[in-house]
Amino acid sequence: MKRLLLVALLLPLAACGGTGDDGRPTVVASFYPLEFLVRELAGEQVRVVDLTAPGVEPHDLELKIKQTAEIADADLVVYTKDLQPAVDETVAQNARRSFDVGDAVHLEGDNPHFWLDPARMELAAAALEKQLARLLPEETATLKANLATLSLKLQQLDAAYASGLRGCPRHLVVTSHDAFGYQTKYGLEFAGIAGLTPDSEPSPAHLAKLRELIAREHITTVFGETIASKKMATTLASDLGLRTAVLDPIEGVEKGSGEDYLSLMRANLAALEKANGCAKVAP
Repeated sequence: MKRLLLVALLLPLAACGGTGDDGRPTVVASFYPLEFLVRELAGEQVRVVDLTAPGVEPHDLELKIKQTAEIADADLVVYTKDLQPAVDETVAQNARRSFDVGDAVHLEGDNPHFWLDPARMELAAAALEKQLARLLPEETATLKANLATLSLKLQQLDAAYASGLRGCPRHLVVTSHDAFGYQTKYGLEFAGIAGLTPDSEPSPAHLAKLRELIAREHITTVFGETIASKKMATTLASDLGLRTAVLDPIEGVEKGSGEDYLSLMRANLAALEKANGCAKVAP
């Protein structure tokens, strides 16, 4: 009965989603990295809707009625399960067709931040290309060509990280929250002030251990983020006389900033090289 009532409420809004007047399929992406993949692969061949507006923390997303209608009427919903509970619930109840990118990228434990590993982004792109080909059977050649171009860019990015972070005198990185675990493959270690979500409060015992670790490893920089509050990082750095810098988890990009996933990943690499005293600089 509840599902029937929800469907009835969404019917007046359904015209906002689905295939538009120009005949393009609608693809709903739950947050920016997935929107980036859809646009890189399909370009203008699809109408893309990003559920998470710039400046909104994806973990905390609450869906509006219009967004729920977009999900219900979309030709494809692309999301990562367990990252955004509101999206998970709405997809399970209302989506006609959905694709959980986490199934394709070999998530490690409870960490959903796979996009911070370019190699996993390449896996996601390859899996998503197959989903888009079902929507756009006449564009398979274009989709494959776009996938090849994107794959090369991601491979080059992966190589830049491996090269740039090789042989650094420091390997520990202190961040606002534990988003960057997939980058341990480059020889880094990460210590988050908070947990896997930026709003989780660290315990006094955790902060005490973190202070000891910072002193032992001669850490110079505490990294805050672009969207989540920088208060914890700023307070810790101030208390210990350390620098602060930004390490972007790339969960959103401001419109008109001129930045995208690739440029932000390279900016992160440059910040890591500087903080860890690495000799090489990202190209």
